[in-house]
Amino acid sequence: MLDDLDIKILKILQDDCTRPVAEIGKDVGLSTTPCWRRIQKLEEAGVIQRRVALLDPVRVNAGVTVFIQIKTDQHNLDWLERFRAAISDLPEVVEAYRMSGEIDYLLRVVVPDIAGYDAFYKRLISRLEIAKVSSAFAMEQMKYSTALPLQFAKA
Repeated sequence: MLDDLDIKILKILQDDCTRPVAEIGKDVGLSTTPCWRRIQKLEEAGVIQRRVALLDPVRVNAGVTVFIQIKTDQHNLDWLERFRAAISDLPEVVEAYRMSGEIDYLLRVVVPDIAGYDAFYKRLISRLEIAKVSSAFAMEQMKYSTALPLQFAKA
């Protein structure tokens, strides 16, 4: 389980993982080496999965977000694996979830424009049999965060 120091370190890393370990250690009350060891243990334990750069979607021409709800009539492992392979091969899909309830799958897709979405849609439906596809275009991003809430992480 995580202790208070781990959580402090994780909060800092979620905000800016490029900060020097010495700076992080100072902020949490540790010297550099013990702080580095904690970060390494968090990585080894899989708590820290990777460190990435977050890009501005508009500046990389991927500023249109589309939420796609998918229903299928095929509820078998073969179809699921083909679906998983298809969406893994489509870079526009940035998030994908298997859902409970009325919708079987929910995708978050980013594209440059409506024409980009249409091209994506045609590639998607050419790979799989899908019973129903419903798309909703995001009009405004009101909140976005990659930081997970850490109040649940304590033992």
